[in-house]
Amino acid sequence: MDKSHHALFMMKWLIERRMLHLVDPGLDAATAKGLQRYQAKVDAAGNYRSKVEEGKKLFSRYNRKTNPVFKTVRACLASMCSGARRCGYCEDSAADEVEHFKPKALYPEVVFVWKNYVLSCGPCNGAKISQFAIIQGNGLVDVTRGQNAPILKPQNGAPAPINPRIEDPLNFLDLEITDTFQFLPREGLSQLDEGRAEYSIKLLKLNRDVLLEARRDAYRSYRARLREYRDIRDNGASNRELRTLRHAIITSSHPTVWCEMLRQQSTIPELRNLFLDVPEALNW
Repeated sequence: MDKSHHALFMMKWLIERRMLHLVDPGLDAATAKGLQRYQAKVDAAGNYRSKVEEGKKLFSRYNRKTNPVFKTVRACLASMCSGARRCGYCEDSAADEVEHFKPKALYPEVVFVWKNYVLSCGPCNGAKISQFAIIQGNGLVDVTRGQNAPILKPQNGAPAPINPRIEDPLNFLDLEITDTFQFLPREGLSQLDEGRAEYSIKLLKLNRDVLLEARRDAYRSYRARLREYRDIRDNGASNRELRTLRHAIITSSHPTVWCEMLRQQSTIPELRNLFLDVPEALNW
């Protein structure tokens, strides 16, 4: 990414980022063509089983830091992460694994498809691995292949998990920020979307204990920094100092906590009073 493209992307990222909603910076032509070349090899492998085996083999071969194509892929995926390259799913741990949203063991046709990648941490990738479900009618069907099961093509159907590359998970999930810090399906969802939300939470183990504590800490940090911003602003801080602190706030880890603070501030007294003191923060 050149400097001007990166600057425009960062502006877009700061405006649009959401929990698990990953803003795509776009790939350069050479990297896109490289992925297409790799995918063509998988597509030409023969029957479905052969494609699965070829996809696994080639991904292991090419997904290396020394490979120019994947060096760029990783850099672009990292630019989509929050904080200090936090996981695209849980927003907590360091993201260091190129994860397939649609598992490569089930869908060899997207092993090297850019839109199928998320930079994730080991715990999230390990939790998800090759588990997957699809939508059929108004319900979900698990298409996970068991360890010793025959390698057969899964049934057709749209993905059941919320896709962070094309969907905003906050349209499906609420984060409780006054007590439990758990993700829950949003109220008012259809039966199907509620099922998708519940499945996504379970699949990625988004309510594991360590994440609940991390979100609680993030809430305290956001609250303290917003108070700091208010105090230095009222004491005559320069615009540069205020911009620096604002940037630190909106680029911190667990951005969903901040988004939910904005979304729920009118119903939580301590937040309502704080944002009345700093109304400009509602538009950050």
